[in-house]
Amino acid sequence: MAQTNSMDEFEALLAESFEIDTPDEGSVVKGKVIAIEAGQAIIDVGYKMEGRVELKEFANPGEEPEIAVGDEVEVFLDRVENAKGEAVISRDKARREEAWDRLEKAYEQEERVEGAIFSRVKGGFTVDLGGAVAFLPGSQVDVRPVRDAGPLMGLKQPFQILKMDRRRGNIVVSRRAILEESRAEQRAEVIGKLAEGDAVDGVVKNITEYGAFVDLGGVDGLLHVTDMAWRRVNHPSEILNIGETVKVQVIKINKDTHRISLGMKQLQDDPWNLVEGKYPLESVHKGRVTNITDYGAFVELEPGVEGLVHVSEMSWTKKNVHPGKIVSTSQEVEVMVLEIDSAKRRVSLGLKQTMRNPWEVFAESHPVGTEVEGEVKNITEFGLFIGLDGDIDGMVHLSDLTWEGRGEDVIGDFQKGDMVKAVVTEVDVEKERISLSVKALDDSFSGAVEGVKRGSIITVEVTAIEDGGIEVEYEGAKSFIRRSDLSRDRAEQRPERFGVGDKVDVRVTNVDAKTRRLGLSIKAREIAEEKEAVEQYGSSDSGASLGDILGAALKGDE
Repeated sequence: MAQTNSMDEFEALLAESFEIDTPDEGSVVKGKVIAIEAGQAIIDVGYKMEGRVELKEFANPGEEPEIAVGDEVEVFLDRVENAKGEAVISRDKARREEAWDRLEKAYEQEERVEGAIFSRVKGGFTVDLGGAVAFLPGSQVDVRPVRDAGPLMGLKQPFQILKMDRRRGNIVVSRRAILEESRAEQRAEVIGKLAEGDAVDGVVKNITEYGAFVDLGGVDGLLHVTDMAWRRVNHPSEILNIGETVKVQVIKINKDTHRISLGMKQLQDDPWNLVEGKYPLESVHKGRVTNITDYGAFVELEPGVEGLVHVSEMSWTKKNVHPGKIVSTSQEVEVMVLEIDSAKRRVSLGLKQTMRNPWEVFAESHPVGTEVEGEVKNITEFGLFIGLDGDIDGMVHLSDLTWEGRGEDVIGDFQKGDMVKAVVTEVDVEKERISLSVKALDDSFSGAVEGVKRGSIITVEVTAIEDGGIEVEYEGAKSFIRRSDLSRDRAEQRPERFGVGDKVDVRVTNVDAKTRRLGLSIKAREIAEEKEAVEQYGSSDSGASLGDILGAALKGDE
């Protein structure tokens, strides 16, 4: 029985000694380098066991291994091969375990860790953090996208751990976070030295549609396109190049966002200080069209001083036309200064004022009665519009189209584009209106009635008999004698007693050149004759009869 007990004790002791002598597989153990041969280090891990580790496992990426005989190292014991008495060991795994412990501590305390980028993978890079491999996403490499990461490879540098998962073996790091932090410190330092109003030198880093970013030595400021020059700048590239050094003024610093606004024109004299003296009202200057809008055109009088020619001040004759039809960009034009508002930095200019009012010119060169010729531009229900010199129109009213009949009946004879002659009857410069007459060209009436005046006795020919009277003609000019004017004797006031072709003496009661009408009357002639006879040969009061007087008068004529 005692023998059995001693056997059990022996086995227990043996097992205990075996446990002490044999370390746990899968743990990190200490060992000593006893030899280096064939690119491997032979390490005695104790417990009468040795193992081999590739030398490269003792090196950081891109570096030579630092290992010598006699060095004490920690290695990972994968498994024990009793048959050979050798241990399968690994320095990498030991380093990884060691590294994970260290990294987890750094992650908890939000400390930076040192590492080196050693290869490119999809979406980013791999980083050796002294034994543990981490993923560096492409977006976390730098503040701005990096085109060539070559110079960063293998460099020992700090990283920030963003995420860790030991179970899955995942670590995500960022280089950008470190740069941003140092950049923020640098920005704060640079901004602390700047004050609004300072003039500083900077380098143009980037150009956009709306301005340029200028590096002031670790901090960027925005130079807006409107602050580059007093004149209009369409695109920053007109005056700046990337890499160019420029002198700028600090206009504004936003302490919260650290945004800096810069200006170049603020370092130059403001041309508006001299505008009122240089451009008196109604003075005429040459300028260049810089911009055209629906409501007018901007004209540069000098760099930094622009004025607006409103569409209403562009042309005497072209109304409701887009300014682009009158002027073109970059065109040189003569303009008159109409108004200046220095407070609002506005100059109102006129283009048409530098040219004479075409209605004034026309009134001077075409007095009333002048004959003109022009093209029919438009036909309306009340007349014709005729194109005249100076790009202006004159109007022939319906009533001025013809002497015969009505204007409505003859307007259909005219077509757009026809060349028409007319006479100027009125020019109203203020209302920009010219009245013309086509019928005034026919002056046969004035020729026919020359010398004829009110009270004249003329001989006319009967051309038509109507119920209301008779139509007569004198030298081509037609008139109508009403029934009541055919005789002073009511019984004789019958149109039918006349025949077409009869010659009749009549008295002129009215001459209307405007309507080309002669007022004629037989009755008035008879009354005038009686009056004259009475004056010459006595009065009816003396007892003499009208027959006696007329007889004497007729006798006197013989």
